[in-house]
Amino acid sequence: MSGPRVNLLFLGNSSAVNFSIYLSPRDEETGILQLANCNGSERAGDWNLNVARGTNISKLTLSLTRNLQLCLPNATDCCTAPLCVVETLQVLACRDAVMLACLLVQAEIYANSSFTGNVSENATIIPNQVFQPLGSCPCDLTAGACDVRCCCDLECSPDLKQLFNESCFTGVFGGDVNPPFDQLCSSQSMEYIPDWFPFLCVQSSLNNTPFLGYFYHGSISTPKVPSLKIPLQISPGKLFTGYSRGDPIVTEEDEYFTIPQQSMAGQCVVNAPVAYLQDFDVRCLTSLASYEEGLPRNVRINSGTGDFIQQNVVYRNIPDTGRFITESESLPTAEVVCQNVTFGEHYAFIWKDKNIEQVNVTVFLGSLCDGEILTQRFTVQFLSLESTNTTELSGNPGYQVGKPVRAANLNASDTSGSLNIWQPAGRGLCTSATHTPVIFGLDSLSGCALEVGIDEDCSLLRGNVTEKLNSLIQATHIGKRDNASHSDPNDWVEIIRLDPFNSDTNVSTGSFKGICADIPANLNIRIIFAEVGAVQGIPQQEILAVQISFSTVIWQFQCGLTCENTSFLPITAAVQFIKVPAQPPIPMTRSQSNHWTEFDCNRNDVCWPQLFYPVTRFYTGEPYSQCLAKGLSLAFLVLLAAIMSNPWFSRFW
Repeated sequence: MSGPRVNLLFLGNSSAVNFSIYLSPRDEETGILQLANCNGSERAGDWNLNVARGTNISKLTLSLTRNLQLCLPNATDCCTAPLCVVETLQVLACRDAVMLACLLVQAEIYANSSFTGNVSENATIIPNQVFQPLGSCPCDLTAGACDVRCCCDLECSPDLKQLFNESCFTGVFGGDVNPPFDQLCSSQSMEYIPDWFPFLCVQSSLNNTPFLGYFYHGSISTPKVPSLKIPLQISPGKLFTGYSRGDPIVTEEDEYFTIPQQSMAGQCVVNAPVAYLQDFDVRCLTSLASYEEGLPRNVRINSGTGDFIQQNVVYRNIPDTGRFITESESLPTAEVVCQNVTFGEHYAFIWKDKNIEQVNVTVFLGSLCDGEILTQRFTVQFLSLESTNTTELSGNPGYQVGKPVRAANLNASDTSGSLNIWQPAGRGLCTSATHTPVIFGLDSLSGCALEVGIDEDCSLLRGNVTEKLNSLIQATHIGKRDNASHSDPNDWVEIIRLDPFNSDTNVSTGSFKGICADIPANLNIRIIFAEVGAVQGIPQQEILAVQISFSTVIWQFQCGLTCENTSFLPITAAVQFIKVPAQPPIPMTRSQSNHWTEFDCNRNDVCWPQLFYPVTRFYTGEPYSQCLAKGLSLAFLVLLAAIMSNPWFSRFW
């Protein structure tokens, strides 16, 4: 830890657990920490331990009680050095004098750099930067002490400066805040001084250096709070010529229509705009203290042509809230505060061409009490007006980004199938993880943890992992298009399976216990697609092939803080979408190839851009002034030859 306070969590029942801290001095000869015991208390030295107990989780706060200010002259209870605290502590959890858990904390805390003492009334006069440098000695970093190698530090005595007089900092950092500039006549910083330099150089003192005042003139801009207003809106309520895919949906007040969505970091953003023709299904965690209401239900939505649509809202109550409450702390019944909140919202946008025809909203309400963690669910689905059946996911022939990939089991009587990935919940174990469909165009990686014992049989482990991964793929074929029909086999592509390691084969892992090789812990789903056309300006994409493979790992039993008989094996499922051309590209003709490669200096021995290379600064064979003089002379001779070769020149000769 590097700060005066740190929070710890103890998982489990802490009703009869005693927490204590223990300062662990090191043995000067061996450097080994002394073992702690359960006889400590919640205070040791300058450290204090506060415990907030819960049913299954207890929060421990370890804080430092001493002053962290640097010592001023004749001051006490302060830090004598910048590195103020270097200590090692042990946080213990004991029950009946038996140690349950121990956490080692290494504290390295520096003193505060801010000054909190008595401020003198003598204000420091800051010089005008236009005429005098603001910092005359930038390397003077320590107040009241001499900085090594800082020869401009006034606090360094002549005896100390003799120790590093030959190793002083140079440049602006070393105090040379007015360096001579290149145009100064006395400056010798230029590597090549041209012959005409003495005639055009500047005679000036260093007090008139161009570095002064370079950053002086500035302006202070008032920060503007970004609003959800639509830029370049010509007239309120008149939205160009309709929506295109990915455009944000707007309201009657020319603001974005927002629904909570997940960001790239995995957190939920409350005011996230809804994009046209992009479905999503998100879950957000909230509590009664952090609960926020979304947009009002009476907000009217712009259809895309200037008309406004009222939302059709249906409210439903959820009597059984157990599957929405993920965590609950036992609180006294008399102190529990409950409130009727939104558990979920389902939006169905009926669209046609580039306009929104109808918006149906289903709101699920329930009671949320103080101390409970609620998992809210928000879904958005776009349905075509021509086909509002939910089985036809987009109403278009091809796939759209954000739509689920259609899967089927054509080898069975029941042709319904699914292609899913993991959606972990709780502790991230595979036993509690659920499934979520694979979304077209969205590369994703998900996984869960499988509990494995130290005496686990390797063949059984391979079979168990393979069974878990195969449960994600309950299909034999994938629909080429979003409107693939189960009665037409040409609308489907067969899944190419590269089977994992055969569990019946005997693999020797040696005589080591807790090690298994060739565990198919990674599922790789590769989907190849191409853009085959457009319908009403919306690109249509078609799946060409699907391949499923497995990557093997070597599992080895690992111990945590306390070594138990079980360990965790992470298994993952990765989805990758690969876009290929719908047709092979037409090869370029010889004339086209020569047209593009004529100016390519990497392919040709001679190219036009390198014609004037000798007169550029990249040419280092001769001094630049000589190259420039020769280039001008050559240009003059060419111009003179062109003039003399003209017929009208002979008349004046």
